[in-house]
Parts: sequence; C-alpha cells; structure tokens
Amino acid sequence: MTDLAEAEGIEEPTREDLARLDRKRPKKGSNEEWVHPHDPEAQIMKMKDGSTHLAHKHEQAVDLETGAIVGVTVHGGAAGDTKTIEKTLEVADANLAEVRQEGSEKAREQIAERVEEVVADKGYHSNDVLTNLEEVDVRSYIPEPARGRRRWKDKQAERDAVRRNRRRMKQSKGKELQKKRSELVERPFAHMLDSGGMRRVQVRGHDNILKRLVIHAAGFNLSLIMRKVHGVGKPRSLQGLRAALSAVLVAVLTLLRWLEALFRRDWRQSPPNVRL
Repeated sequence: MTDLAEAEGIEEPTREDLARLDRKRPKKGSNEEWVHPHDPEAQIMKMKDGSTHLAHKHEQAVDLETGAIVGVTVHGGAAGDTKTIEKTLEVADANLAEVRQEGSEKAREQIAERVEEVVADKGYHSNDVLTNLEEVDVRSYIPEPARGRRRWKDKQAERDAVRRNRRRMKQSKGKELQKKRSELVERPFAHMLDSGGMRRVQVRGHDNILKRLVIHAAGFNLSLIMRKVHGVGKPRSLQGLRAALSAVLVAVLTLLRWLEALFRRDWRQSPPNVRL
C-alpha cells in the first residue's frame, strides 16, 4: 500500500491515506463470493492488525454523564460506521424511553425526553449523517477527517451541517466531550471484548451474539450501580481487597509465630517453679 501511495504522488502517506487507497483497490475479497457456511450473517472485516476475517461488528451507545451503556447493536463486519449509527441511536432512544416510562419519578426528571447530542469519532463523519441528525434536532460533535478541499455545488444543506458541526468541534465544549468519549466509550469495549472474552464468539447469528452482548452490558452497568451505592465495584477492587486481607493475615500469623518463639526461648532460660 505504501508503494501504491507513492505511485499516486503521496510522499509520506498516513494511515488514513493508505486506508483510502485500500478501499479503492480492486481484486479484493467480496462478501458475495465468500460466505460462512454456518454463519451467513458474518462478513469480511479488516482487523486492526491489517488481516481480514469473517466477523461481526459490535456497536454501543454510552451516556457520557454516567458512563452507562444505553444501547447495543450488532451488524455485519463490512457495515460502515456511517451506515450503522442510525440504528444504534434508535435502540438507545428506545431504551431511554422505556426507562422513563417504567422508572421512578426522579429518573424521569433526570433523563431527557430524547437524545439531544451525539458524540462520535471521525469514522462517523459524513454529509448524510450530519444532515440526518440536524433533521431530528440532534447536535453532533464529530471530528472531521482530512478530506482536502471540498465542493459544495448544489449541496447547501450538507455544507451548512458540516460547517456547524465543525464550529461546535472547535469550541471548548466539543473538545471536552471528545475527551469524555475517549475515556467513557472505549472502557466498556475493553471490558466486554477483552476482559469479557467477546473478541471471539462461540455463537452464530446476530440475535444470539446480541444476547451475549446485552448480558455483558448489564454486568457492566451493574458495576456502576455497585460503585455508586456501596463505593465498590471497580473491576479490580475486589482483587485489591483480597490482596490486602491476605497481607493482614500473613502479618498476624508472623506476629503469632514470633511471640511463640519468644515465649519458648524465655521458658527454656528460666523454667517456672513447680511446687507440690
């Protein structure tokens, strides 16, 4: 890919340049030709290490105020971020509406009537995404990838949506939201996929995979509740507590053995008198 980039006139290609050229490269694997015999919903997906596998794509929506997962969806591995964000937002909005309906009065007061702001990475940036969000009165905070000079002929609505999003991203609020996104959105992915063992699934089909992901998401949200109510609930807090209790136990046993050895030495030097 580096050689192809240099042939195109790009002297020092970045990962974005290589990815853009790779998308246009012919003679690649096609999902019409390569179908998993036992899981036809899996699609060819490019991994972070550059390899390709038949896989599924997991997407989730996270509340940036609490860090709780409010929506989980599963798509084919070839589905782009700009094609899946709409479904994820619909699921998150439906779940929040259910919470407002069945939750307490305090919960209904704290939860907004609908999703009002969307914070995502630059993979979700597109004209259609930004215009669709504006049509439903949702403010977007999505970084704009480097696309060079753009032409806006007969695209006034798309141009205005992109520029308004760009202006929001330059403000302090947009930068702060992106920092929170990096912290709160990536953490559940690590717990569910890496610590939770969901990088490789043993079930087939989107419905079965979604059931597993929802259970993992419920466990993650439960840890947030435990931390809020009882002050514990971090992934390794119990491990640290166990290590602390073990250290205290070892210290107590060591002290008892030292006292026993000291008592035996004093007894041998001056045994007690026994009178009959």
